[in-house]
Amino acid sequence: MLCAISGTVPEHPTVSKKSGHVFERSLITNYVSETGKCPITGVELTEDDLLPLATNKTIKPRSSAATSIPGMLGTFHDEWDALMLEHHTLRQNLHTVRQELSHALYQHDAACRVRQELSHALYQHDAACRVIARLIRERDEARAALTTLREDMRAEMEAAAEARKRAGEEEEAAGGPAKRSKQEALGQDVIAVLDQTNAALSSGRRKRAVPEGTASVEQLGSYTLTGSFPLHKTTQPGITALALHPTQTNLLASYGADATTNLLASCGADATVQLFDLAAQRQLPALTGHSKRVTAAVWGEDSLLLTASNDKTVRFWKHSAAGDAEEGAFGSWECAAVGEEHAGEVRGLALHPSRKYAVSVSDDASWAWWDLNNAACLKQCSGAAAAYTCTGFHPDGLLLVTGTADAKAQIWEMRQQKAVTGFEAGGGSPLSGVSFSENGYHVAAVAADGVSVWDLRKMKCIKELRPYDEPACRAVAFDASSQFLAVGGADLRVYAPKQDWALVKAFPDLPKKGLLSLAWGPKAGSILKGLLSLAWGPKAGSILVGGGDHNLRVFGPKESGDAEMQE
Repeated sequence: MLCAISGTVPEHPTVSKKSGHVFERSLITNYVSETGKCPITGVELTEDDLLPLATNKTIKPRSSAATSIPGMLGTFHDEWDALMLEHHTLRQNLHTVRQELSHALYQHDAACRVRQELSHALYQHDAACRVIARLIRERDEARAALTTLREDMRAEMEAAAEARKRAGEEEEAAGGPAKRSKQEALGQDVIAVLDQTNAALSSGRRKRAVPEGTASVEQLGSYTLTGSFPLHKTTQPGITALALHPTQTNLLASYGADATTNLLASCGADATVQLFDLAAQRQLPALTGHSKRVTAAVWGEDSLLLTASNDKTVRFWKHSAAGDAEEGAFGSWECAAVGEEHAGEVRGLALHPSRKYAVSVSDDASWAWWDLNNAACLKQCSGAAAAYTCTGFHPDGLLLVTGTADAKAQIWEMRQQKAVTGFEAGGGSPLSGVSFSENGYHVAAVAADGVSVWDLRKMKCIKELRPYDEPACRAVAFDASSQFLAVGGADLRVYAPKQDWALVKAFPDLPKKGLLSLAWGPKAGSILKGLLSLAWGPKAGSILVGGGDHNLRVFGPKESGDAEMQE
């Protein structure tokens, strides 16, 4: 009994009711489901027309190829190949499954790490939120405390002003000199002087050449210490400011000085102002009257000297020829007036180019405009967010820059006495000094962490100088030709702005307490040392430096026959 389709013995025989033919059940079922007809007769046929036949389960007869040994070997070989192929397929599938499982485990591990990172990020976010909330709370508390402090300071200032007003009225009633009242704004006579000075100075600035005889880079590179002079008390060391008189020709006639004399005012931590004749290398009278550290000094017209101090006052000193002044502690100098407009320590002074006016800045966050000839405060501007620490006038006299304890500099237009712009220059450290270049384009601001130079035309920082690894800068000064910039701190360093701010020379032999003041001498020919203060002489002929000890040091070109330094 053979299948009518395959011609082999069917394992599951099935017979057609209509034709009587025997089929393998799987084959006839598939054929009927696809065509619906009998594969032999072609008549219509359904699965209901098929009847399964019961047969004995017998061993299938072997094919003719399996009846001989070679045939059996061929069969075994074919079955072995099939078995090996199946085994290879199973190994490939196993390898694929292992790779997929490894990738799944890696993804699971990555997901675990992501969950850990997410948990850590959420923890950090929560911590940041707590820190921000605490900072906001502290900020609000600080603002409230600042508001309270400002109100208290304003009340104290108003009370002090009222007391001064009453004292002035009482003095006037008693027949004493009447005190000139402050104005809401500077008068037209002052504005006229500002405009005249600005027109005179700005008109020829662009055409002005470097003065003949000004020291060159090569000459300044050969400067050395030419003098060291003990000017102040050793018990309270420190030269906080230096002021070189611009003319001093008539002023020193009473001392027997010639026209080349250089008169220097040295401000000390010992509350004195020591006058010094640089040319003759001799000390002149010391001006005493301040009760605390003297912080600044500027020379007005003729024989007028204005000084500021931490005792909250500014003093006006005038010189009289021999015999004209009464004998006293000041010799031929006398204190003509005392300004007590500030409620805090007076930190700095700036002299207007006309030399008729000056500005003082104070810890009480105010600056005051002084008429030098009348020793009167014409205007006081207060209300700054932080205490003022330094100040300086633009070479043309219409702009004033003020530095604050919160590392900010404000630029004021003096016709209207309004802050028109500003910049942040100290990196968080209080500004300790400012200096304008002679052409008026640049201003250098110094804080403990370094010096930043700003272009006023673009209000952009064009150079930052970080001469020291640790915060140590205290003083900065352009020379009169703008060819050099001196920076004082742990030592004295001079840079050349027109040579890409190259370091010209460093002067390391300063006191351990560092440089507190600095000044340029005549023709950039000498440097005064010590570095709390710094000043240039005319034509960059010298640099004057005041430091943490009591000695004034002068750097300049070494000349034969120099007197031995005094220490």
